[in-house]
Amino acid sequence: MNTPVPVPPPAPLPAPPPGGRRTPLVLRNGAFAAVWLGQVLTQAAVRMFQVGVAWWIVAHAVQGARGLASGLFMALCTLPAVVLAPVVAGTVATFAHRSVLRTAAGLAAATAGGLALWAQGGGPPLAGVYAAALALATCQAFFDPCLTTSVPQLVDDADIETATGFELSTQSLAGLGGALLGALTVDGAGVAGLAAGCAAAYGAAAVLVASARFRDPAPPGGGPAAPPARRPLRRILGELPYVRRILVCFTAANLFTAAVFVVIPLYTRSVLHGGGGTVGLLEASLGGGALVGAFTGTRVPGRPATVGAWCLTLMALALALPGLFAHRLVIACCLAVAGWCAGAVSVRFVSLFQRLVPTADKPGFFAVMQAVLGASLPVASLVFGAAGDRFSPQTLCLVQGVGLLPAACALALLGSRTAEPARPEAPQALGGAR
Repeated sequence: MNTPVPVPPPAPLPAPPPGGRRTPLVLRNGAFAAVWLGQVLTQAAVRMFQVGVAWWIVAHAVQGARGLASGLFMALCTLPAVVLAPVVAGTVATFAHRSVLRTAAGLAAATAGGLALWAQGGGPPLAGVYAAALALATCQAFFDPCLTTSVPQLVDDADIETATGFELSTQSLAGLGGALLGALTVDGAGVAGLAAGCAAAYGAAAVLVASARFRDPAPPGGGPAAPPARRPLRRILGELPYVRRILVCFTAANLFTAAVFVVIPLYTRSVLHGGGGTVGLLEASLGGGALVGAFTGTRVPGRPATVGAWCLTLMALALALPGLFAHRLVIACCLAVAGWCAGAVSVRFVSLFQRLVPTADKPGFFAVMQAVLGASLPVASLVFGAAGDRFSPQTLCLVQGVGLLPAACALALLGSRTAEPARPEAPQALGGAR
């Protein structure tokens, strides 16, 4: 196993302009701002679709086995990122990043638009909605790791952590905006209106990405940039044991955190006896907390593994409390805390991975990261969905909280026994126009 070679510390950052602070990244970097807004729109659309359809299944479309039907839907939404990881890695490493992002958003717009037209002529069958969900999730499986890989080509090295915070906040913004609109749109305009809104968001994202300019840095010494050597995905993780152990901990945690998206509509209908507005409130609380966590996570003191262990412990408590107190405001506050923990943990660890993983390995690594972390999501959706037809949502909340504790303990042990590795030597830049 190769040992990472430390490099000298980077050159001091340029002094800020006299008399004030630096301009926010999204205002001084138009290319990054356009791509970031594109990701906001795509993930807002996919979250809106997921929340809306999950509520449509529970409240309107299915009479029996609602838990299993919604669990199967959420499993289909998470399956492509796992199954297609090698294909995604190869595509991101081979083709221009802007082309991959633009194509993924464009195909998603066409899929959502087709579903809108189909639903306009009458209620679409459940199988048709499942197929559209699978297609949209496939497009997102290419979009997200490609954008993460592209961050160093859109911003300077000194801005990577800030850019990562903005990028991770996209999921939080999507959870906030999409959750507010998803269930309410279904109650007011049905699946046709939901799909039409998603199609418009995907189309706007494709236009934004097409307008952005991606950097094409030359390697040291000048001359054209050479394409990076492709390495097996197993070897990438094999040379990063610290990162690999962190991913295993969070994969185990996701078995229980991912279930929240199945539990919320079931809890709303059978415990709170609410409608789409209540679903929107709870989903928005989760997304709003994650948004704050994405921007404040870097300010939490401590090593990433230690911070992650404390955040998972707090999240376990927040997810378990709704199993004991069935009050809408209490549950909304608990979900906001759980969302903050998720956002803070994400920005700390993705920023760490951006600096530890060699540039040439990033396309493969981020596809692997998405697949490893997502491997538990289809299982969690199906298991908790089926369990929702047999047990009360309060019981599922308690199971979520208890299930997170072993992962928190494992992460705490990792932080106390393992030294954080030094940043590896900067490898050659990615080649080709991106």
